[in-house]
Amino acid sequence: MITIKKYAAIDIGSNAMRMLISNIVEQEGKETQFNKSALIRVPIRLGQDAFTVGEISEENIDRMIDAMKAFKLLMKVYKVEKYKACATSAMREAYNGKEVANTILEKAEIEIDIIDGKNEAAIIASSDLHHFIKTDQTYLYVDVGGGSTEFSLFDNGKMIASKSFKNGTVRLLNNMVNDVVWEEIEKWIKLHTAEYENVILIGSGGNINKIFKLSGKMQDQALSYMYLNSQYQYLNSLTYDQRIAEMGLNTDRADVIIPAIRIYLNAMKWSKATKIYVPKIGLSDGIVKAMYQGII
Repeated sequence: MITIKKYAAIDIGSNAMRMLISNIVEQEGKETQFNKSALIRVPIRLGQDAFTVGEISEENIDRMIDAMKAFKLLMKVYKVEKYKACATSAMREAYNGKEVANTILEKAEIEIDIIDGKNEAAIIASSDLHHFIKTDQTYLYVDVGGGSTEFSLFDNGKMIASKSFKNGTVRLLNNMVNDVVWEEIEKWIKLHTAEYENVILIGSGGNINKIFKLSGKMQDQALSYMYLNSQYQYLNSLTYDQRIAEMGLNTDRADVIIPAIRIYLNAMKWSKATKIYVPKIGLSDGIVKAMYQGII
């Protein structure tokens, strides 16, 4: 007999808001399946507010309320029985972040948890990473967001170390990441990967997923450092308008994709990784798994 549950995860990031609706299929004697039913992405760049002026603007608060009301209606239509909404660095750092969360609870009836970088990394790690991590290899998992990047090192199938840094695509676009932050990331990666040979990167985030999709590779294939670097050089040679017209990138993707690739390339260089795998996992997937497992 098959039992199907419907869960929803809302990821309120620095570059966009996403809602994932997932069908959880339970069957006796078989591993539980998590199948994507719908994924809705709304490009509200909260980080532009939070990282430059320190607060979410009235305009974006109104847009968030409208988006959340839409999410609420969609969850009703899809008959979602359980949901969780998590906000990351933009809402963490905006001085009115908690006030905005309270306003959304009042007007859209959706409760938002503002999580820290450590919890963000832990939730992502609770996703389907175990399907990609082999016990005889070492992996550096890199999740690049608009406001922060989470790094997690896995060896023998277990997490060895994890850290979140205030280095993300929206911050980089606004020249808000100084050399000290880059040096801290370099030091952390080199320190924790020094004793391991043949470190492999696992990348998550909308930008690396877009690069992977453009490569035409199968899901179980990796991108090489050389390929990623060539894409970086090519995209950097194009104007913002050309990236939209010639590459088919969304307007809110065409600018952040370059600083995102820069983070992945540096992580590969500092860990001496020559290839990066790009499974379709992220914070929203992790939220669904964590809810199912009773972690959150």
